[in-house]
Amino acid sequence: MWLQQRLKGLPGLLSSSWARRLLCLLGLLLLLLWLGGSGARRAAGGLHLPAWAGGRRGATEPSACLRAATRAWRGLRERGEAAPPGPGAPALVANGFLALDVAANRLWVTPGEREPAVAPDFPPFVQLRPLSALSEAGEAVLLLREGLLRRVRCLQLGSPGLGAAAAAPGPASASGLVTGSGRDCVLLQEDFLAHRGRPHVYLQRIQLNNPTERVAALQTVGPTAGPSPRAFASTLEKAGDHQFLLYSGRSPPSPTGLVHLVVVAAKKLVNRLQVAPKTQLDETVLWVVHVSGPVNPQVLKNKAAKELKVLQDLARKEMLELLEMPAAELLQDHQRLWAQLFSPGVEMKKITDAHTPSGLTVNLTLYYMLSCSPAPLLSPSLSHKEREQMESTLSYEDHCFSGHATMHAENLWPGWLASVQQILQLSDLWKLTLQKRGCKGLVKFQADPDVLHNSYALHGIRYKNDHINLAVLADPEGKPYLHVSVESPGQPGKIYACEAGCLQEPVELTAAPQGHTFSVMVTQPITPLLYISTDLTHLQDLRHTLHLKAILAHDEHMAQQDPGLPFLFWFSVASLITLFHLFLFKLIYNEYCGPGAKPLFRSKRALWPGLRRT
Repeated sequence: MWLQQRLKGLPGLLSSSWARRLLCLLGLLLLLLWLGGSGARRAAGGLHLPAWAGGRRGATEPSACLRAATRAWRGLRERGEAAPPGPGAPALVANGFLALDVAANRLWVTPGEREPAVAPDFPPFVQLRPLSALSEAGEAVLLLREGLLRRVRCLQLGSPGLGAAAAAPGPASASGLVTGSGRDCVLLQEDFLAHRGRPHVYLQRIQLNNPTERVAALQTVGPTAGPSPRAFASTLEKAGDHQFLLYSGRSPPSPTGLVHLVVVAAKKLVNRLQVAPKTQLDETVLWVVHVSGPVNPQVLKNKAAKELKVLQDLARKEMLELLEMPAAELLQDHQRLWAQLFSPGVEMKKITDAHTPSGLTVNLTLYYMLSCSPAPLLSPSLSHKEREQMESTLSYEDHCFSGHATMHAENLWPGWLASVQQILQLSDLWKLTLQKRGCKGLVKFQADPDVLHNSYALHGIRYKNDHINLAVLADPEGKPYLHVSVESPGQPGKIYACEAGCLQEPVELTAAPQGHTFSVMVTQPITPLLYISTDLTHLQDLRHTLHLKAILAHDEHMAQQDPGLPFLFWFSVASLITLFHLFLFKLIYNEYCGPGAKPLFRSKRALWPGLRRT
């Protein structure tokens, strides 16, 4: 009854101008709060890369073959060890000197430090075109821990005149290849890589498995199996049982008008690859690239012959050396060296905010930067003395990074890379950042305390002759802590560490399997969260020289940084309460004090109309 009476009085209540204004204001505030919440939800979505667009989906059989052949890629992608190339993630393989875009079939050469990349008009890879294929399905992936791009294609062979019977799918085997008659699928796998230990070498490995009853044939399209590129002249070189092509030419003029002489040695390949029924093919195509320094075109005629001969001799010598090596050994050597190079780095374990780069973004950036950076220590031609000199420079404390946090620098961790040129520019930016941020005397781990709810790890931080692994983890209650472990290739040295402020006695870091843990303390003003040094006295003196106002636990710091709901929310609530009371006061005032209001108390005459004065 009470609710019914109130609902009946609602039209009269809304007839008041004050009520209408109050409801309009309330609706406006709710709309603003909803828009702000939706914007925050959109920002929390983060960046993502679109999925790779597969090949043509014809009959069911090539698709089933492709799913079986790429089944292991799903686990690699979930662990962040593989990424599909496509828009936002160029199909790049590189080694610091050569950079190759597999999708666009383009080549870049970096002749020297701080010099722009040279793009000769030379298609680097062989394109394979199947003959008499009824349908095809394909997919590619960047294997980040192997330093190569792998492309898999499943082909259903047949002849256009065989009719629908030839296109009918057959039974699939557990291995992913199809068994049966001429309706089976052929599996083609290609590996593209720039050799990590040989800066002038890149290769393309072709593996073809033909379980069918017919011959599988593929047309080869490229400089090694056809006419020479327009800007290059080729000669056939023979040495014993080996044959290879030697291309000589020059790059297009740079913006400054200079050109580079380019010499490419390539293993000769036949125009058509044929694989007999029930057999396999394993062919590796090798290339060696040498580039001269910048040359003025006006003096090119005088220097061209001499410069070209030097480059040709270098390319010829290295190609003959490669042809004597088993191709499988060359590939294994590259994978071993790349694993050594990729093992130190960053590992993102758990991301809970939109500003921290995702694990895929971090791993792709690390892959691209390592691909574009030279690694002279991995060169097989390096002498023992030269190796010792280079390794000694790594022991200098000023060859490590120190400075402001870079995790949230979007220009260093882009979620979208449109082209190889953008990757090369990003590589130059990273090199400049690392060169300008050297540290002296000790290693300092500094991060924004507000983002330590994320979990991540840093592997292989080289300090003196040891390697330090550092991780930011969370306990069961969600509180962050630091985990530090040390790996010593030889005799371990004494290394000490203390958390922010160094109020506690420094702890000696050992190679114990369980490592060492440190609490996350936040100082005012902000200082590094962890100090690592070989000088125990230096760390003990830090507590007297930091001059801190306060040292708080991480949860206490976050409680101060997050006072609760925003000011706009509390202002809106207070405004609504104030307006409600004003509206209520106005109603009461109009009821009892306004025009035509009834008196609060009735007179005695009104109560007793028959009462008379005597």
